[in-house]
Formats: sequence, structure tokens, C-alpha cells
Amino acid sequence: MMTEYRSKFPELGFYGLPGHSRTPRDVLSQVRDGEALGVGNVMISERADYKEIAAICGACAAVSESLYIGTSATNLNTRHPVVTASMASTLNRLSEGRFALGLAKGVGFRWKMLNIDYPTYEREREFVGIMRALLRGEAVSGFSGALGNYPHLHLADYVSEDVPLLYVGFGLKSLVNAGRIYDGVHLHTFMGREALTRAVAAVRQGEREAGREAGEVKIWSVLATVCDEGCDASEAAYLRRIVARCATYLQVPGYGEALVKVNGWDEAELIRFRQSQAVQAVPGLIDSVATMRQLAAIEKELPESWRPAAIGDAKTCAVRWLEEFELGADGIIIHASTPEEFAPVLREYEKIRPASRFEGRSNRPA
Repeated sequence: MMTEYRSKFPELGFYGLPGHSRTPRDVLSQVRDGEALGVGNVMISERADYKEIAAICGACAAVSESLYIGTSATNLNTRHPVVTASMASTLNRLSEGRFALGLAKGVGFRWKMLNIDYPTYEREREFVGIMRALLRGEAVSGFSGALGNYPHLHLADYVSEDVPLLYVGFGLKSLVNAGRIYDGVHLHTFMGREALTRAVAAVRQGEREAGREAGEVKIWSVLATVCDEGCDASEAAYLRRIVARCATYLQVPGYGEALVKVNGWDEAELIRFRQSQAVQAVPGLIDSVATMRQLAAIEKELPESWRPAAIGDAKTCAVRWLEEFELGADGIIIHASTPEEFAPVLREYEKIRPASRFEGRSNRPA
């Protein structure tokens, strides 16, 4: 029988190692702190430097007992299907049933540079189907489709892992598709109120088209949070946590355009931002290499309305968290701050939390 892990706040999660990190060991204390506060899950993003996702998820499992641990995300085209399925089955056993596999498609220019096929909707659907079969211990033989030709795919007959699959992304067409085939959806940082509303509607549309029950797919918003009572309230902290993070998303070809589109922002502003001297002066990803002086200059080029987040005192941030649920989110992933830093917000949130809404809910994110 599957264990149901329950915490005080199953509707809340947080990003481990939020943003750029060169010290992945920091995630150990973050996970311990998050679990002690009663948060339901931790999500781990992937980056090809010091954030190899399987290694970090394994470390999180070793120092926690109730937190669900999710990939947010790994790309579905960078590993062989058997390798991804084996990663998921191993992490689920290692965590005693607390692993969620979050999958993303990424952006086309990266796959072109790496000579990897772009994961179209058809390839995505096939990959998800193969993952579910392999995690049930089934063999997939003689497969031929958009994903490729696979004579025989199998982990082992005795494998039987109930791993929720989450789509991690924010394009509206992709979210409709996610509503059809995934167990949950993990959205993106810096999506404003209207963007969140549209995203929820897209997922629910996909559910209807697939004949699924309304609300079957759990939707997680991602909200950058900087509380001036819990962390460094200096300008430098704001530049690192909000400006650098948002600017980096906008900096990446394809990625920035998608974020602008889902928010209904002006693409001409994106072009102007990218061509500004402040952005052009940074020789790499902004959140990884920009100096404080460079970030201060970039902040002046970044429209203030393009930074939707929970910022201010603990009560203000808590109210902002609550708004995400009122807009249709089933859960919130807190970004930009560690559990130690957002603890004051959690105390204020508890005072206004609609407890009946989450009654009986487990930490399982989908």
C-alpha cells in the first residue's frame, strides 16, 4: 500500500537551489528547513554546470522523510527513455515513494546546438506513454513512431512505481496538451495574474478534450517571493533574486519570447531590452556572471510590470500567495527565497490560509 505523506502545508512547495548556484550542497539545509516548516514538496531545476538533477534529487531524498521531490524540470529528449525511467524508479524507491518526474520540452535553439531532435507534441505524447509503461514494469517492443524506433524497451518485470508525471512549461497550446496527458502542471516564474488565469483555462480545456474529470490535473504556479523580514532586504538582494532571474529568462532566445507572449507583453520591448547596452555587456547568462554594477544597469532596462512577484513585508507576501489560489492554482512553488527566508511569510499565510480548501490533501503534487 502506498504511503500518503502529509505535511502542514501540502499546497506549498519551494525551489531547491533557486536560480544560479555553484554550491549544490546548500540544498541539504534547504530541504531540512522546508520539511521542518511543513512545506509539502521541493522542486529541483536542472542546469548543465552544478545542478545535475538526478544527483541533487538523490541528495534531497537522503535528508528528508515527508517532502515530495520533483524535477522541475528535466528535458524529455536529453536521455534515452530507459535511462529516464530508471532514474525515476530509482529515485522513487530511494525516497520511499516521494518522487515526481517533471518533464519539459525546452527551446529549439538549444537542441539545434546539441544536435538533438525537438520534442514535438507527438513525441511528447509517445514519451509519456513509454514512461508510464516502463514504470509499471511493462516491456515496450517493436515501437516505431515520431520518437524513434525502439526494438525493445524494458526495466524489469518486478518494477512497479507510481510516479506522478508533471508538465513543466507555460505556452498555452502546450498547457492544453498537458491537460490531456499529464498528472500535473508546473508553471513558470513571472507569470502575471492574467497569464495565470489563461494558463488554468488552457489546462482545464485539455482535461475536457480528453474526457478527464475537471481539476484532475493539479496546477502549480511559481511565485518569486522576497520578504524584507526574512532575507536581506538590500537592493543587491532584489537585483540578484528578481532582476537577475527575470532578465535571464528574457535573455534566452525562444524562452523570452514565450514568456512575453503568455503575459501579453510587448515584444518590441523585449527586443529593446535585449539590444540595450546593459544586457549586451554581459558575457553569458545574466544570473550566472553579471556583476552588481551590471545588474543595476539592467534593472533600469527591465519594465517594472514584467516582474510579477510577492515582494514586501510578510503579510503583503502572504496575501499575494493567497491570490494565486483565488486565480485557480492548486499549489504554489516558492521561488527566489529559501525556506529560512520565506518562514515569516509562512507564519502570516497560516493566519489567512483557507484550511478547508486543502483538507485531506497529501504532499503528492499530482
